[in-house]
Amino acid sequence: MGASFESEKTCNYFLDPQGFEELILALRGHGYVVYGPVVRDGAIVYDEVESASQLPVGMRDRQGPGYYRLEERGDRAFFGFVVGPHSWKKFLYPPRVKLLTVSKKGEVTLNNGEERKMAFIGVRGCELAAIDVLDRVLLKGPYIDPIYAARKKSLFVVAVNCTEPGENCFCASMGTGPEAKTGYDISLTEVVGDGVHYFVARAGSDEGLSLLKRIGAREATREEVSRAEEKMEESQKSFRKKLNVNGLKELLYRNIESPVYAEVAERCLACTNCTMVCPTCFCTTVEEVTSLNGDVAERWRRWDSCFNLDFSYIHGGSIRSSRLSRYRQWLTHKLATWVDQFGVMGCVGCGRCITWCPVGIDITEEAEKIRRAEVEVAAK
Repeated sequence: MGASFESEKTCNYFLDPQGFEELILALRGHGYVVYGPVVRDGAIVYDEVESASQLPVGMRDRQGPGYYRLEERGDRAFFGFVVGPHSWKKFLYPPRVKLLTVSKKGEVTLNNGEERKMAFIGVRGCELAAIDVLDRVLLKGPYIDPIYAARKKSLFVVAVNCTEPGENCFCASMGTGPEAKTGYDISLTEVVGDGVHYFVARAGSDEGLSLLKRIGAREATREEVSRAEEKMEESQKSFRKKLNVNGLKELLYRNIESPVYAEVAERCLACTNCTMVCPTCFCTTVEEVTSLNGDVAERWRRWDSCFNLDFSYIHGGSIRSSRLSRYRQWLTHKLATWVDQFGVMGCVGCGRCITWCPVGIDITEEAEKIRRAEVEVAAK
């Protein structure tokens, strides 16, 4: 039976828009809180959804360095966009969370995490890779984060393959997309146009396969699968942005005093946008809050950024007092020291840091400038 079950997971299944709606309803019926993309305040963000009609149907996001706009596509695509300012990290590793409460009597209540049945709809390949990075940091290291572990435990993931990469996407360079590889329960490839609209679905887990069968998904025909494969082949060829990762870690280590850092520091505002939208940044700080009557004290954890002056503060002052040092810390950590710490780069190629930088600083361009600068120095 096991071998038969494994072979069924490699099958491709067909879902029309109604079938996709039934998938969401089935997840909700089994107690999952379903989160997916929605339009709010001129951007596509992630929030709770009850039906497919709440998704950004027929919407496209136009992105560039420091630029983001939504526009109509002229079709009924459910996932005709890439990524916005939110990442799925916000649900697994909340921006602000209570760690413990201490009463005046000395009673301590720890927040060891609460298991939640969450389902994510529309997770891209780069975002799956980002969750894997967070797993390495928060679950597979010497210190396990109980809050993250509890939220991750019952997670159900519906991934969506990117058929139209955005202007700032470079996941192909990082090996994280445009196709979802692992870490999902169900993956979907949307085919829309020429009078058709459907999804080719694939199960990535027993739970995913069981759900597809439960909603009556049939096996996709060869023609339906071929059209989906053609979409992905076109996607692979349409990336506009690239990052040369060959020897990148060593390059950055050799050029820690590169003049490029001084140039970018003149533009960088140290606003922390890049770290706040990044799906893998995990830095936090801790705050103590006491009630007005002094009966209760609480310890809260919130996201922090290496671009903040006080982030590296120790007795005597901040270790990284200049914008140059803080930008260099961020870039080299993402593309070099992260590899030494966790065995993988901290960048997944989603392009969010490029889009949401107010001055349009592009991590791919800055890395390439450092490479070119080294070559120019060697040629002298």
